[in-house]
Amino acid sequence: MDEKVERRFVSLKIKWAFGTAVGSLIIFMVVVFALFTSFTQNLFRQERQLINEGMTNITRQLGTINQPLTRKNISHLIDPSNDGTQLISGEEYQRPVVKELSDGHLVVNVYNPDGKNILSTGHYIKAPRFSTARSIRVAEGPDHDVLVGQAPVYAQKSRQLIGYLQVENNLNSYNRSYHQLWLVCVLAMCLVIIASGLLGYFLSLFLLQPLDNIHDTVKEISKDPTKDVRVPVVNRNDELAELTTMFNDMLDRMQRYIDQQSQFVSDVSHELRTPVAIIQGHLDMLQRWGKDDPKVLDDSIKATLIEIKRMKNLVQEMLDLSRAEQVEINFRNQHTVVNDVVHQVFNNFKMLYPEFTFRLDDDLKEPITVDIYRDHLEQVLVILCDNAVKYSTEDRQEIHLILSRGMNTVEIGVQDFGEGISPENVKRVFDRFYRVDKARSRKKGGNGLGLSIAKRLIEGYHGSISLESSVGAGSLFRIVLPIADDPEEKITAK
Repeated sequence: MDEKVERRFVSLKIKWAFGTAVGSLIIFMVVVFALFTSFTQNLFRQERQLINEGMTNITRQLGTINQPLTRKNISHLIDPSNDGTQLISGEEYQRPVVKELSDGHLVVNVYNPDGKNILSTGHYIKAPRFSTARSIRVAEGPDHDVLVGQAPVYAQKSRQLIGYLQVENNLNSYNRSYHQLWLVCVLAMCLVIIASGLLGYFLSLFLLQPLDNIHDTVKEISKDPTKDVRVPVVNRNDELAELTTMFNDMLDRMQRYIDQQSQFVSDVSHELRTPVAIIQGHLDMLQRWGKDDPKVLDDSIKATLIEIKRMKNLVQEMLDLSRAEQVEINFRNQHTVVNDVVHQVFNNFKMLYPEFTFRLDDDLKEPITVDIYRDHLEQVLVILCDNAVKYSTEDRQEIHLILSRGMNTVEIGVQDFGEGISPENVKRVFDRFYRVDKARSRKKGGNGLGLSIAKRLIEGYHGSISLESSVGAGSLFRIVLPIADDPEEKITAK
């Protein structure tokens, strides 16, 4: 059997700091590479330009001799006593050759047409190549690459080949600058990694504080689910602050659900205890002696059947309540003409309760379609009308149904003129098994689940149900449902 591999925990702060450091490093490397390449290429071009200008200046001045080069005939060009002005063709000023020869970057070698060295400012690194083509190339040196320039020397007047020139640039200055710049870049990258990592860590420490609070809260709740702890709300307007608020709201809802479930189990146990005890009592009595008495037997069977019916109704209402909490999943895209359902329920109750006065105030001028399953809307109206009938007084057995339209909603009202409900009880009438007067409600056959079912059904279809009531003046239940976006869609015909 394979053992479960335990994954190593890595803090989000460490990941954030590492990610920030790596990201900054990549961006910095791209920028530095571009700058480094541009700068070093510019330096290299300058060194190449230096050797090119030196070769041009020397070949021009050597070309003024107009005869094959010898040590003797080039001596006046390199004489330090020269006043520094040498005119070519009487027009253009040229740098003295001595300045080119004294440049520490350059090693100059001059050869006669036969290839014999007649002037050298240092030992050459690469052997000369005698060619009539001018060239500047990169060659391998003892420590690093060097620039080697080679050019033929032609007499300015006769254009005859009078010698050869080789100029080498050891690139020592370029390589020093290259390595210094590389060292600066490496140190800067190290500094960027450390600084960005620390900045990312401390920034995540500040920004992710709500996540730490959520983590601590979850641990506390995991240890004790009944513990009333909440995440401290940070005074920041960002996603994590919103997440904290949403998380606290979720905990509040969970706590309400836990309380409701506990109350639900307690109420169900209490509601079922009484009929079960009654049935058990009658059966025990019949087993002991009642079965021999026809009257006692008949009464016990009747009482037992009544309690079984009550239990059946209770179980059915509990199932209805469970289904009502899932209407958004099981009954999506259902549409109903609200006028038809209200008129149908109105006519049905007029027939069932002829002793009551039913009145319908319909302000709708045309059929209105709402997003709700027809049977569910009818079930809610039946619950409200049945509740109005039960709690109407004998003095005024009158029930009003109101149908009107809002901006994008349709409103249905069910009003009775009965006992009414006190303000402290109005807020609880939609709770499961809640009854204002439990003794009277049980006597009238209520289990306290009808209004809870109605509320779950209406809210499942994104509507609302509310109650306005006062003691002795009756109650008004108001349903608000959104009007369907597309009235032309198929309407549920059930």
